[in-house]
Amino acid sequence: MPRTLIRKNPTAFKTLPLYVEASTDGLSYQSLGRPLNFTEMLERRRPVEVSDPQRFAIELANLGVSVRLTLSWQGKDYWVLVRQRRQDRGDVVLKLISGYVPAHELNLPLLTAIQEVAEECLLETPEGWLAGRFGDTWLPTPYQGTLHYREAVQFRLSPLSGAARPVQCANMTLLERPRAYVHLPTASLQLVYDMQLELPRETRQLSLFHVDECFEDGQLIARLDRARPDLYLIPLEQGRPTAELLTLKNGTLKSVATRGLWLAESFAAQDGWVVREERIRWRDWVAQQGLETLKASKAIKRKVG
Repeated sequence: MPRTLIRKNPTAFKTLPLYVEASTDGLSYQSLGRPLNFTEMLERRRPVEVSDPQRFAIELANLGVSVRLTLSWQGKDYWVLVRQRRQDRGDVVLKLISGYVPAHELNLPLLTAIQEVAEECLLETPEGWLAGRFGDTWLPTPYQGTLHYREAVQFRLSPLSGAARPVQCANMTLLERPRAYVHLPTASLQLVYDMQLELPRETRQLSLFHVDECFEDGQLIARLDRARPDLYLIPLEQGRPTAELLTLKNGTLKSVATRGLWLAESFAAQDGWVVREERIRWRDWVAQQGLETLKASKAIKRKVG
């Protein structure tokens, strides 16, 4: 039985539409117009077009953030993905941890990004749930009222490599240099932060769960469903993803079938500053990355060895 962790009033969320300017040297954005509630924002997320993917100026519905999170577990690294039913697009995809940036954090979207990790990626040990910190900043414990968080140990978030081209909010260059793209089908600007999650050394029998909010009866409700953890791992080899998908429960990794699986648009090809696809099939992404060849070569090496 899914466990309700928290209920929110969606009218409390406010964001701002954006004016975005892009060039070959970088991208900048600034707020535009009046604050929008959640429903008003969704109404603005309609397809847009640009004539040149490297140079344009455009009005967009909102700013979003994602975290390409690399988890270190027992000497190996894994990308963390979450499963989401996207009600506004009528599909189910695996995606990066992500969320909408509220109006008061438009100039510091990094703060939204680390909060999304705390809200969406739950790490359970036999002694309780792990809280975390990013440098000297403690991550929130959003479900403190219903889950027991451990006090003596915590996980640590740290930045990995930043993007080559800078992104600015007005005249201020964003911290940690996120990758940016304009998603044309939803008229949104998305920032992707590259981060590492390091576990406490004494972590054993780790289980991973994804908690996402859904809109029901006028409320945003977050539930934990132990029968459907909805958090997945892609193993990395020398920093490159492999064509495998796993879950982690009670310290045990288990392979997951990928037939018919879709990934969110952040995995699709980016042309300049834009992404045109709504989603991409897992098999197409694997082929695009050359992972089938990589997996086959590994098998050959094991056989020869």
